[in-house]
Amino acid sequence: MTDAYSILDRLVAFPSVSRDGNIELIRYVQGLLASAGIKARLYPAASGDRASLFATVGPEGPGGVVLSGHTDVVPVDGQAWSSDPFCMIERDGRLYGRGTTDMKGFVACAIEAMLQVKSKPLQRPLHLALSYDEEIGCIGVRPMLADLAKVGLEPDWVLIGEPTSMQVASGHKGKLAARASCCGVAAHSALAPTGFNAIHLAADFLGELRSLQAELSGQGARDNDYDIPYTTVHAGVIQGGTALNIVPERCDLDFEIRNIASDDPKLFLDRLFEKADRLSNTARTRFATAGISIHVLNEYPGLATSSTDQTMSRVLNLAGSNHCIKVAFGTEGGLFSSALSVPAFVCGPGSMEQGHKADEFVETSQIEACRSMLGHVGDSLSS
Repeated sequence: MTDAYSILDRLVAFPSVSRDGNIELIRYVQGLLASAGIKARLYPAASGDRASLFATVGPEGPGGVVLSGHTDVVPVDGQAWSSDPFCMIERDGRLYGRGTTDMKGFVACAIEAMLQVKSKPLQRPLHLALSYDEEIGCIGVRPMLADLAKVGLEPDWVLIGEPTSMQVASGHKGKLAARASCCGVAAHSALAPTGFNAIHLAADFLGELRSLQAELSGQGARDNDYDIPYTTVHAGVIQGGTALNIVPERCDLDFEIRNIASDDPKLFLDRLFEKADRLSNTARTRFATAGISIHVLNEYPGLATSSTDQTMSRVLNLAGSNHCIKVAFGTEGGLFSSALSVPAFVCGPGSMEQGHKADEFVETSQIEACRSMLGHVGDSLSS
């Protein structure tokens, strides 16, 4: 069966957690499209256990729309589900299962839309782009985008189907993730002053992160379309030490910067490099090997589609809405917009409040709203 609900049921059954890959799911989608005469190109990772997919219906050439979604999901480890997370069930108008909201619900609707428009006399193409490893840093979409930019793909706009309760979002913050590796000198804790404590050094650097955050929250640039209207700095993981009676010689601190469009995260990172150098120089007055090194782990740009873009009114009309919002979470939208030089919007069924937690669900009314919007998208490409 090729309706959105049957497709979603199959998609949820694939446990496509980022760490495990998505290749079986992608092969299912490839086969489903092939059965309708739609060719899909795969962009496999070197590991062979995951791939992105790109398919087109309609005439070749510029214009048209890209429907974009990721197929990986977050783990269910340690979560208290009331049912099998990889077996979709319906209760009281809600579809439960891992990924129903984030974001296999949209992916199912997008696949259904591709199958439906295959029989229509499209004047402009409809594209489907499915990626892997979005949940761990928008990794899988990048090789596909590089190839699409190389071959000159020129859509009119891109729709990223992340869950927004079917509201159209024109922006989200960018993200830069980095690790501060703090090196000390080991010693017996009974002789602690003869060593140099890497955890203490990490704590000093953490203080610099908090100072920067206080500055940004109090005096930084503002974008009041966001719930948190300023750039944020957040320390999420700190690991160091091996035993209480050993002065630790290593401590790693992972942090992130989520920036509004008017802020350049590289400038804040440069300031943090300077703070790390100052702390390192002080440490090296005692031990030449002590200090802090910072390495960027991952980054993706924010999305800031201009309110003056003529496409915006068209997208709002297709969604049956009259205004755009901005979302707190990141998406692949900024990567699409920068790689293809086209406006991108975020709009999909469900709410991120249901994502990443036990008993994740999407309401059937949201799926119906998405099916309706994508039907309008298909119709617009036929006129």
